[in-house]
Amino acid sequence: MTLRPIIKTTRGMPASDGAGVKLTRMLGTPDLRVLDPFLMLDKFHSNDPGDYLAGFPPHPHRGFETVTYMVEGRMRHQDNKGHEGVIGPGGVQWMTAARGIIHSEMPEQDDGLMSGFQLWVNLPRAEKMKDPGYQEFSEAQIPADMREGVEARIVAGRTSAGVEGPVRGVTVEPFYAELRMAPGGVFEEPVASGKTAFIATHSGSVISGGVTLGEAQLGVYGPGGAVRIEAGPDGARVMLAAGYPIGEPIVWAGPFVMTTEGEVRQAMLDYQQGRF
Repeated sequence: MTLRPIIKTTRGMPASDGAGVKLTRMLGTPDLRVLDPFLMLDKFHSNDPGDYLAGFPPHPHRGFETVTYMVEGRMRHQDNKGHEGVIGPGGVQWMTAARGIIHSEMPEQDDGLMSGFQLWVNLPRAEKMKDPGYQEFSEAQIPADMREGVEARIVAGRTSAGVEGPVRGVTVEPFYAELRMAPGGVFEEPVASGKTAFIATHSGSVISGGVTLGEAQLGVYGPGGAVRIEAGPDGARVMLAAGYPIGEPIVWAGPFVMTTEGEVRQAMLDYQQGRF
């Protein structure tokens, strides 16, 4: 099976969102705008409460899915549909905003390390106006594919060893996993040739697809049937993602991602008139 090369690398850029939360934007930057079906990837990581305490007060979304994965710390989610929950270390919330939702994400802590990722996944036009939904799981509910020197926490998709993540029913058939790698640990796994795939490094370093990636770097995989990731001398924690591209136009205005300008204008109007 042909190993996928990495055909592009990019280093995250400083950004802020919400009420001034400091982030590292790894996808959705001038260097890498979109990676169909993935729209954006933010890493948040700070020991300074001033960087995150203001959180993300109530804000709208329409037309896509947000995936929040916590590495350290706790984040409380609330929304206008009556859903509320807390994500702790190793936990995930996969929220399908679809036709519209207003939600908030606020730190459930006032000191210590807050660290994790938020990934935005596009929806096909046929699903952008369906009902919102959630899939939320604690670390204990996310299975691990244990290999020598690697603990792969499988959020979505199934590994060659038969370990399947709890997130189901997503059209782009995602694979999403955190790899917790000891020094020199190797994770090799088939990835369907038609899927877009990338790796994002949280900490440490890895060698994959012929390149070395350090902290807060993202690598885009090219064609092939499998990926091979080897941890550097200090080990690594990385996110591995793959999904089938949607191949439709993307018209993006802040928290609304649709396929035409008219649909975006309608989303803005619906939000302003309280129809979310």
